[in-house]
Amino acid sequence: MCRLRARLSRTADMIIAVRDVQNIEVEPGVRLAVSVSGALDKPAIVFSNSLAASSAMWDEVTERLGPHACLVRYDTRGHGRSDAPINGYTIETLGKDVLAVLDTLEIPHAVVCGVSLGGLTAMWLGIHASDRISGLVLANTAANFPPESMWRDRAATARSSGVSSFVQPSLERWVTSGYRDKHESRVLELAAMIAGTSSAGYAGCCEVLATTNVLPNLSRISCPVRVIAGQRDPSTPPARAEEIVAAIPQADLVTLDAAHISCVEAPDAFAETVRDVLKLNNTNK
Repeated sequence: MCRLRARLSRTADMIIAVRDVQNIEVEPGVRLAVSVSGALDKPAIVFSNSLAASSAMWDEVTERLGPHACLVRYDTRGHGRSDAPINGYTIETLGKDVLAVLDTLEIPHAVVCGVSLGGLTAMWLGIHASDRISGLVLANTAANFPPESMWRDRAATARSSGVSSFVQPSLERWVTSGYRDKHESRVLELAAMIAGTSSAGYAGCCEVLATTNVLPNLSRISCPVRVIAGQRDPSTPPARAEEIVAAIPQADLVTLDAAHISCVEAPDAFAETVRDVLKLNNTNK
């Protein structure tokens, strides 16, 4: 259950958090934009976005999960409406940002659902903060992201020229051509999301992807884990998801007909997978 300060309304017997953006200080001078919605009397789930995305990438999924959980979304540092410090981007920092959000919202433990970079953050939390993490949904992600040189080059480009050159290539990896053809308005929103990412945030998180490898420690994760792969994901193909499943004894795999941002392209199946983890978490209590 979420214990937090928020504007509330009551629908039937369910306490609903009215979605407000809060600026939560996670370290001196760095604030993250956080929103809370859904049912306050249900278990909490935190959504962690991918590189160059904001919490708006979760719109489709959270619309489907409102009655089932207390939904906490935040913009990763350097992304969306969160602050973008010049330095200080490490996987430990990104993980501790989530813990600071949970502390401020007075949430003792939560399921964490992350896509790509967000999935890497979720794995770090499962390894290093097991007392706070009650379940993981690891979507379109990997335990490491070689080659390091690719991410170093992208970071250098972002710092020297901004992120505009990444918009179209990212869209082509994020969603399939069929989706782009049929959902023009949503694709424009995704493009604006990428273009609006700060250069410092993009570069800093590229360096996180360049240097992080959690594979040797995945067996330390003890909570329920569901891994989601996109059948047509060119960035983290199903084989990368299978590596995670092989390393975590209690993990299982769901493959969706989607590219890299499966929560946008296949929201019904994605939300159903999240509901399954929430139910399993309740059963194990």
